[in-house]
Amino acid sequence: MTDSVSATARPRAAVILAAGQGTRMKSPTPKVLHKVAGRTLMDLAIDAAEGLGCERIVVVVGAHSPQVGEHARKRLGPNATVVQDPPLGTGHAVLAAKDALADFDGDVVVTFADCPLTTAPVIMPLFDLMASGTDVAVLGFEAANPTGYGRLVLAPGQVLLRIVEEKDADLVTKQVKHCNSGVLAADCATLFSLLADVGNDNAKGEYYLTDVVGLAHERKLSTRAAFAPEASVQGVNSQAELAAAEAVWQGARRRSLMVEGVTMPAPDTVHLSWDTQVAGGAVVEQFVVFGPGVSVETGAVIKAFSHLEGAVVGEGALIGPYARLRPGAEIGPEAHIGNFVEVKKVKVGKGAKANHLSYLGDGSVGEKANIGAGTIFCNYDGFEKFETHVGKGAFIGSNSALVAPVRVGDGAMTGSGSVITKDVEDGALALSRAEQTTKAGWATKFRALKQAKKDAKK
Repeated sequence: MTDSVSATARPRAAVILAAGQGTRMKSPTPKVLHKVAGRTLMDLAIDAAEGLGCERIVVVVGAHSPQVGEHARKRLGPNATVVQDPPLGTGHAVLAAKDALADFDGDVVVTFADCPLTTAPVIMPLFDLMASGTDVAVLGFEAANPTGYGRLVLAPGQVLLRIVEEKDADLVTKQVKHCNSGVLAADCATLFSLLADVGNDNAKGEYYLTDVVGLAHERKLSTRAAFAPEASVQGVNSQAELAAAEAVWQGARRRSLMVEGVTMPAPDTVHLSWDTQVAGGAVVEQFVVFGPGVSVETGAVIKAFSHLEGAVVGEGALIGPYARLRPGAEIGPEAHIGNFVEVKKVKVGKGAKANHLSYLGDGSVGEKANIGAGTIFCNYDGFEKFETHVGKGAFIGSNSALVAPVRVGDGAMTGSGSVITKDVEDGALALSRAEQTTKAGWATKFRALKQAKKDAKK
């Protein structure tokens, strides 16, 4: 149970409709496997259901997109999906879940896998209505332009008389701005009893889920609507709508972070992921991209044009500009990762610095160690990965290549340009480069010879 779900609430289940073909996306990727904030639309719908405390989740998929079913089963288990085949409307889709919920006694909410902004708090008012005695609760919104949406025909007190689809609406009904989001909740037995009476005598010849409202009203059941902001219930049917949903999500998350005390001089240029965590007191400069799995602690500064994914940034650390943190990067308090430095699966200790043009992959860097410009952790031999460990207070000279597996001890140093293939003991200096040879006057003679040949060709 989540904090927002009372321990005494009736059991809850969700039916997530994900059988649409999504042809308007014009993509080989099924619509609900496209992403907002780095998370698939399908996973966002499941997140919402779990956030509502649903103990059972059934995903209705189409025969045309086996990847959708595979994705849902991978997360929810082998019995989490049912197939709607052929597709005969939303009511028919929900009926496909009847057997999967045959032993369920509780309330069911029907949601859509292509509505990434319809989160648990958006849906929760439906369960509040049901807790106060409503038999069928529908989530609506007031549309700036209602064209294309089903209309909610209401009586005083948000009592819902019926839902009329756009193609079946007369001119008067089309003037109504209260619209249907498609999200609906009812007692499980009541829902499937009503669906059994739904017909397909309409303009599309389909079985509409929305018809259960009129049928419930005829049975003298209580039918009411709750309302959400229009942006929070918008579906995704095209690439443009996917981008619009992304923009709404990003804007809301940026604002919430700034309310919590995160400084963003140019928030519109910062791209966040669904699970990005940034503590108040941190600074995120312009054009920073957060992939999934990033946590940034207070006082840290993420400078412009940096890219972070699967990384932890400690208190007071300085990242960038133009830094890249890849999965497994753990940057300690007050550490510096500078411009054009890439870190992957390395734990960087407190106060350590890698300020310029380096690749640190697989291993560790001790507290207050200094990594010179151009340093490379040579971690891959073409078949396997190996680790490099740099000790506390060590100094790695510029343009060093540390060939893993290797350890540079505490307080040790490597000379610039060295290729280190053996462990370096604590406090030692390791040098691995050819002795310098100087030939006096050679450069002058070389230039004269080349210039003479060039002049002879004129």
